[in-house]
Amino acid sequence: MSSPTVPTSPIRRIAHLDMDAFYGSVELLRYPQLKGLPVVIGGGRRSVDEAIRHVPEGGTLADIPVEAFARLKDYVGRGVITTATYPARQFGVGSAMGLMKAAKLCPQAIILPVDFDEIRRYSRTFKQVIMEIAPLMEDRGVDEVYIDFTDVPGGQRDGGRALARLIQKAIFDATGLTCSIGVAPNKLIAKMASEFNKPNGISVVYEADLQTRIWPLPCRKVNGIGPKADEKLKRFGIETVGELAARERDWLIQNFGKSTGAWMHEVAWGRDNRPVVTESEPVSMSRETTFDRDLHAVRDRAELGAIFTHLCEKVAEDLQRKGYVGKTIGIKLRYDDFKIATRDQTIERHTADGKTIRQIGGLCLKRVPLERPLRLLGVRVGALAKAGSPEAMAPVAGGPASRASAEAASATASLF
Repeated sequence: MSSPTVPTSPIRRIAHLDMDAFYGSVELLRYPQLKGLPVVIGGGRRSVDEAIRHVPEGGTLADIPVEAFARLKDYVGRGVITTATYPARQFGVGSAMGLMKAAKLCPQAIILPVDFDEIRRYSRTFKQVIMEIAPLMEDRGVDEVYIDFTDVPGGQRDGGRALARLIQKAIFDATGLTCSIGVAPNKLIAKMASEFNKPNGISVVYEADLQTRIWPLPCRKVNGIGPKADEKLKRFGIETVGELAARERDWLIQNFGKSTGAWMHEVAWGRDNRPVVTESEPVSMSRETTFDRDLHAVRDRAELGAIFTHLCEKVAEDLQRKGYVGKTIGIKLRYDDFKIATRDQTIERHTADGKTIRQIGGLCLKRVPLERPLRLLGVRVGALAKAGSPEAMAPVAGGPASRASAEAASATASLF
């Protein structure tokens, strides 16, 4: 008698979907005459489209002559780039870069302000398209998501490529926008894979591909290894993920600390068991950035100030998009020696206002030492409540939080 067949579990297939140059691509739908040109988005919000005054009589936005658009070389201010089109990126221009610095690299680029209302509308649309096809989706921001393909019909076919192609087409049909998708056994590798064939690409990585497709990559390609950690790894002769995997776990812990060293060992071997989280009540929301070079609070004050303001605005946007407000605002710094400093302040009323977050964050900055150069800056809003809920509407009576709010309201400047 033959033994009964034991059903096998489907192979875990996780996708990371990243919209291609999202902010810029949305603008190119509005201004198709700018396709193929270097365009940067940033520098502020748009309430009324400034370009409308250049529309020819009887024409549309698509009829505005290219020469009527503002150029990056004429920009004056402390704004930062939200995103850049691929032709602009060829000049070394990228997200979170100061616009004044970008003007030196690509002065001929066209600059457009951010239209957050339009961005949010397209973000909601492409995510709704995904949910109708593959409902196990984790929202990771305005332009990226993780999707669990494992049990979705077609999710195992050709390693998930068939389902990825279906989602790509559905998003394009609904929005006119392209995206890149990486499919892999886990989030870690899926996120790396989504960068392999940008724009409008699909990359499938199998567990057996670790040594051939992941190990040859520079360590910097691992999400979480910033320029400073990469530089330290290089000093030890470690340049690729494979060379990182060759080091003993204990050696990594000894040289990078218990938490970071253990994490480096796991990611080098492609291990990541994090699930795709579809619904969860966040305890906080944060944004942070690791600098390409160390920045100093005095020498690079203007650049740090612009980046800090940008981070506060992005956190505010995240809160508003997800319908939350918070009343504990904090900052995070990582110095050039890898030490971390955090400070936070609780205010009287819940908020999702970027200006308020910037003010309170500025007060927190006054409470940390800023003599050493910085390699990372972050902003966090905690003690969250749903916007409009009784908890969000009830102020804390008196006390230090109230005084802190008053102090913040009157604050005109922070350290940067």
